[in-house]
Amino acid sequence: MMLSALDVVIVLGYLAGIFLLAQWVSREKQGHRKNAQDYFLASKSLPWWAIGASLIAANISAEQIIGMSGSGYALGLAIASYEWMAALTLLIVGKFFLPVFLRNNIYTMPQFLENRYGRTIRIVMAVFWLILYVFVNLTSILWLGSIAVSQVTGMDQIYALLLLGGFALAYQVYGGLKAVALTDIVQVSLLVLGGLMITALTLNRIGDGQGVIAGFRHLLEVQPERFHMILSRDNPYYKDLPGLGVLLGGLWIMNFSYWGFNQYIIQRGLAAKDIAEAQKGVLFAAFLKLLVPVIVVIPGIAAVVLAPGLSKPDQAYPTMMGLLPTGVLGLVFAALIAAIMASLASKINSVATIFTLDFYAKLRPDQDEATLVRVGRVASLIAVALGMLAAKPLLGSFDQAFQYIQDFTGYFTPGITVIFLLGLFWKRANEAGALAAAIGSVLLSIAVRVMWPDYPFMNRVGVVFLLALVLAVVVSLLSKTRTGSDLIRTDDVSYRTPTSFNIGALIVVVIVAVLYAVFW
Repeated sequence: MMLSALDVVIVLGYLAGIFLLAQWVSREKQGHRKNAQDYFLASKSLPWWAIGASLIAANISAEQIIGMSGSGYALGLAIASYEWMAALTLLIVGKFFLPVFLRNNIYTMPQFLENRYGRTIRIVMAVFWLILYVFVNLTSILWLGSIAVSQVTGMDQIYALLLLGGFALAYQVYGGLKAVALTDIVQVSLLVLGGLMITALTLNRIGDGQGVIAGFRHLLEVQPERFHMILSRDNPYYKDLPGLGVLLGGLWIMNFSYWGFNQYIIQRGLAAKDIAEAQKGVLFAAFLKLLVPVIVVIPGIAAVVLAPGLSKPDQAYPTMMGLLPTGVLGLVFAALIAAIMASLASKINSVATIFTLDFYAKLRPDQDEATLVRVGRVASLIAVALGMLAAKPLLGSFDQAFQYIQDFTGYFTPGITVIFLLGLFWKRANEAGALAAAIGSVLLSIAVRVMWPDYPFMNRVGVVFLLALVLAVVVSLLSKTRTGSDLIRTDDVSYRTPTSFNIGALIVVVIVAVLYAVFW
């Protein structure tokens, strides 16, 4: 599939526009030089709309769009649980997690761990997150993004990878988080617009030109088995989405770890002007999450009718793009690039934040603000270079790169969730218990996988979480807590939320309940 001249102009226009916008929003008042708070937390001045849009932009990338659309092709609407349950998780994050983080002026997640437990757990988890972000997240986005660009343009994949990484670095390296977050509203708007267009055009084609509603009804009639949210045990994909285990088990643990305790996600909330703005931002993101399956999963299900017999499910979304007319293809392709750019920039900025504030600033506490910003920019450059070099060796042999990500993070997710939940809500938890949960999570996950290799991944996460929780509690009770190790204040934190947040949250909960009731 090749882009027409008009499509190319649209894509290049988007790239030029987003670069110029990033530089414009990053400019400083005359006489002011960027300090660490400006660069890593956008001067703690982000409005709610930037927070919400940036949360979604950081989350949705090539592996999300192409992988989830491919899952829609293979197993149907059930994959939407990742999105709709994430909307519920965001409400909990906004109400219970962010108030503690903002009250204690937290910049990074490793910083919270040191202030709550001690220095050792901060170092251990900071190293883990740097490895995860560079060698799992950055590499997967670069690799899968370059595959998508190569399929659409015919460009050599390695050139596509270099261009994606280079551009993502260039547009955010000067402005930091501010450049990322304030351009993400454009990125998300384009993503939603492009996604709705491909959904509308594919459904209209299924409905023989009779409109989107007619097309959706026909899709329901001819593919009813793909519109069940809760898979039965005899479903061939039950191992991936184990029925009620999705609603009641491991997916909650994965969501808490990702949306509540993940630096490149939570950093947007930490950069808010105040708690009210942060909460409005996560509520906005929750509503956007409800929309994601419409623009990602439905095209994958539509491909079952329009392009049956694909050799790989992940070809569904690019194949549906091939049905688009000139001009529209350019816009949808620009939306796909927008998703890739936004996620790449988010990971790059978070790597720079953790490296600079959790390592360099600790080793060299006497450095001035300008030096910290400069170190952050150098760390961004090195992170991108490592991601580019590692992408093909790490992912080139994988048929499903998304599975590579799940396998790697799944060993750590239960322990991370235990550490933070106890740190937030149980004062008796100490560093020994936290380290036991972190190490135990990996060892227990390996043990469960070895003993029961066919046990559903999501259920394994839930079981290991419970075991790691018990381990952390027992070790904490049996060991002494070092005096002065807990610097986190929760006694004066208010968990009350404004009426507007409560009403919005209720609407999100009702919508999710109705969706599950209709498509059970």
